[in-house]
Amino acid sequence: MPEGDTVHNLAARLRPVLAGKVLTGCDIRVPRFASVDLSGGTVDSVTARGKHLLMDVGGAVIHSHLKMEGEWHVYRPGQRWRRPAHTARAVLAVDGAQVVGFSLGTLEVLTAAEADGALARLGPDPLGLDWDAGRAAANLAAEPDRPVGLALLDQRNLAGVGNVYRNELCFLRGTHPTTPVGECGDPLAWADGAARLLRANLGRTRRVTTGVDRNGMRAFVYGRARRPCLRCGTTIVAGSLGGATDAERAIWWCPRCQPRPPAA
Repeated sequence: MPEGDTVHNLAARLRPVLAGKVLTGCDIRVPRFASVDLSGGTVDSVTARGKHLLMDVGGAVIHSHLKMEGEWHVYRPGQRWRRPAHTARAVLAVDGAQVVGFSLGTLEVLTAAEADGALARLGPDPLGLDWDAGRAAANLAAEPDRPVGLALLDQRNLAGVGNVYRNELCFLRGTHPTTPVGECGDPLAWADGAARLLRANLGRTRRVTTGVDRNGMRAFVYGRARRPCLRCGTTIVAGSLGGATDAERAIWWCPRCQPRPPAA
């Protein structure tokens, strides 16, 4: 599942291919931006902010969000694409490489000011140079009655945490995801914990939250329903949290390590 580490790792992979290079081709396959052609422009930077990927091309910004199914691939000239052509949303060419974005949840071409405005709502990014744990903690604490499992996913609080890290962090903190933020202890500890998990997976090809990079052992609870807890052996339980419009409703927890909060 794409989360902040996924997009920062993607930016690091695309940067040496694109940064400082002149686009020799630019095909944006989204109706609103189909007439945009940035060919001849130099790619000044490839950066990530939370789950958002930004390519600055001569002052224009190609902004994308992977959502659940999006991917960016790098190909050599003439190399066959690994995904169907009809799912391609952007095709960028530089000397010696072609970069293709498939099934992107969001793809738009903005001015620098528009890009700043589009991302202004995001909270601090644990993987960014301007990470501010105190501000992230204050954001979390601002709604003490909100379930921590929802607060962690709110990108306005801190940018980059998705469903994997939400569930894993709740396990590591010994907290059921439905527990109100105000009953979860120091919010700064939650912000710091999120940053540690994300940073531990920078540069990794497989996400690991347990410290054990082995099949069935990489996560404590995420995706492990009906399997034994790696800490106490209790069977992991799956459920949902949030409304019908929430994209990431699934939660997993250990009933012994993460007891449900008392009913109000």
